[in-house]
Order: sequence, then C-alpha cells, then structure tokens
Amino acid sequence: MHRKATTALAVAAALGLPHAATAQQAAVQASSPTGENAMNPAVSVILNGIYSNLSQDPTAFRINGFTPTLGEVGPGVRGFSLGESELALAANIDHNFRGTLIASISPEDGIGVEEGTIQTLALSYGFTIKAGRFFSGVGYQNQIHAHAWDFTDAPLANKVFLGNQLGEDGVQLKWVAPASFYWDVGVEAGRGRQFPAAAGPAGPRNKNGVSSGNVFTHVGGDFGTGAAWQTGLSYLSTSPQDRTFEDPTGTTNSFTGQSRLWVLDGILKWAPNYNPTYTNFKLQGEYFRRKEDGDLTSGTTAQTGGFASVQSGWYLQGVYQFVPMWRVGYRYDRLNSGSTSFSAPLNAADFPILAAYNPTRHTVMVDWSPSEFSRVRLQFASDKSRSDVTDKQVFLQYIVSLGAHGAHKF
Repeated sequence: MHRKATTALAVAAALGLPHAATAQQAAVQASSPTGENAMNPAVSVILNGIYSNLSQDPTAFRINGFTPTLGEVGPGVRGFSLGESELALAANIDHNFRGTLIASISPEDGIGVEEGTIQTLALSYGFTIKAGRFFSGVGYQNQIHAHAWDFTDAPLANKVFLGNQLGEDGVQLKWVAPASFYWDVGVEAGRGRQFPAAAGPAGPRNKNGVSSGNVFTHVGGDFGTGAAWQTGLSYLSTSPQDRTFEDPTGTTNSFTGQSRLWVLDGILKWAPNYNPTYTNFKLQGEYFRRKEDGDLTSGTTAQTGGFASVQSGWYLQGVYQFVPMWRVGYRYDRLNSGSTSFSAPLNAADFPILAAYNPTRHTVMVDWSPSEFSRVRLQFASDKSRSDVTDKQVFLQYIVSLGAHGAHKF
C-alpha cells in the first residue's frame, strides 16, 4: 500500500494535480490508462487573439542594461493580431507511459513544437522520468503555458534571463516524497537549444553530451481553512558557445563562456474552505540572479576580450477573484543590470546596450471568464524597459479552449 501511495503521488505531479490532491485521487488516474480512450487521444485547441495599443514603436523595443535574447520578448505588433494558437494531443500510451504533443501555430503560419514528451507512470518510490522537449522546471512561471498566465505577457525577469520561456530538449528526473506535505526534487539534462545556452544563428552547441543542466526543488503545504503555499529553488547552469546578440546599432556580437542562474519562487493561494468558485486570491513572485563570465567578441572591432556580469531581477503579482467570473490583478517588475566588467581590448563604450540601467514596469489587468473554456482580458502597463522612453501599453485579449484540456500546475 505504501508503494501504491508513493506512485500515486508521482502520477499526481506528472498530471499537474495540485499537491493538496490526495494519493487516492492520483491512484484512480494511475489505474485508468485508457481513461481518454486507448485508441483516441484527448485533443484540445487554444485560440488566442490580441488588440494592442502601444505608445512606442514595438520594432524598436529593447530592455536596456541586458543582453538581447533574440527571443519573443517584445510587446508584439500594434493593432489587431492573432496570437499563437495551440494544438495539444495527450493520452496514456499504456500502463507505463504517457505521451503529450503540444504544437504552437504562429500568426505567420509557422508551426513549432512547444512540448513533445513521453513520461513514465509506473516507476516506484515517487520517481518519474520525462524525455523529449518540455518547458524547463527552472522557476515557476516558465513551466506554465502562455494561455494559463494571469497576465498577457511574461514578467521582465523571465524575458531577460530565460528569453521569455525556456524550452529544452532533454530528460528530466523528478522525485516526489511520500510525505504529508508536498516536496519534490528534480534534475534536468538538456541540449541547450535556447537562450541562455544559445541564441541567434549559432544555435545549440555542436557537441555530444549535455550543454545545459537544471536542479530544482519545491516544498508546499496547506494551512488554515483555505490557504495553500509552495516555494521553490532552481539552479540553471549552461555553457554558451558563440551566443550571438544584436545591439541597437545593428552590430552582431557573440559570447562564449559560462552562465549560471539562481531562481527563488513562491506562490500562495487562498479560497474560503478551499472552494475557489466564488472568491479566491493568488500571490506569486520570483527572484532571479545570474552570473556570466567568459569571452565577448565585438562585431564592430572584431576583437575579443574578457567579460563578466552579475545581474538580478524580480517580480511580484497578485490576482483576486472578487465575484464569480471576474478577477483583477496587479504586477510589479524590476530589474537590476548590476555590475559588468570588460578586459582589454574591449571597453564598455563598445556595448551601449549593456550600460547600467534598472528597468521597471507596472501592470494592471481585469479579466472575465464566463466558463473554464473562455476568458477576455483588458490589461494596462507602464513599461520603462527602455532608458529613454516610457511605453504606455493597452492590451485586449481573448483566450478560448476547444476540447479536453488537462489540469494546470498548482
């Protein structure tokens, strides 16, 4: 019985059930590998559309003080646009494995794989293994698909330290403790296919073995008559080789060295008697600290010299459902460009994008969710990512879900 309970807890984590879910609930799912029909996987589609009103030209967007990631970190285009749509297929393959494919369809008609994994269901002692392409377990927000975010865009810290959202090709081993509270420990080994390991034309490192590794742990539990909490710590280590970035003048520079990122995250959820139907509140925050050192090559002078930086950033957000279907939220972002040093023949004047600056942003939103399958959101932001201007942003967004869709992360 002890082994069954342990396995059930692992499955609960694998399927995204809250840690407050009982082992019995997880055991029911583990014993029903054909619950979604063995021959027909669960299929769902997420549709997303946005109207954007931006006071500053989005084509000139940058986050001063930080290396451009070449990821999708900008505010998008002005006017009406179709955001990324998502197509998901998932099913238990047999009593040992579960398969998931989540494809993103861009407005420009491009198709990419966000996640494509197989995951174990029947390992003993609380262990699960996931292999393929998946959103890394670094921090909290990074693991959540964009349609489930509480705001239209990602926090500034996720943009500058993870290129908006880090997806990795590799393998993840995770252990969930058989305890009265929630505790997991995990390790990831990856190819380093995206920033901070790689960006731009250089792509991932051409090497055998591992170019990116992440270690994480989370602890959580319940208290009182309606509160649940979780806190986590992650350490991401990568070794970029010729990681390129373009400065505002159009010059392409490259970096080779080591990048180490620490992330501390926490989340608190409250609902009267654990029933979020009428009112509930969620408080979420993360702190990032990154250290990089290695060789930087200037595209202007074609000279290479030593480079080192220590940078940090954080955000804190709260979302309150004050009546059924209606929520309001506020988020504050702050980055610290920290300290950077260059060695001869390079100097700071060659890299104006890295000049000291501490970007900030205030964001407020209100959204309406008439059902679990639809949401309409209005969001306002005052974005000081650029040192010379403030971008006043207004977003009107809809998100709808078609078909079966699994539970989201706690």
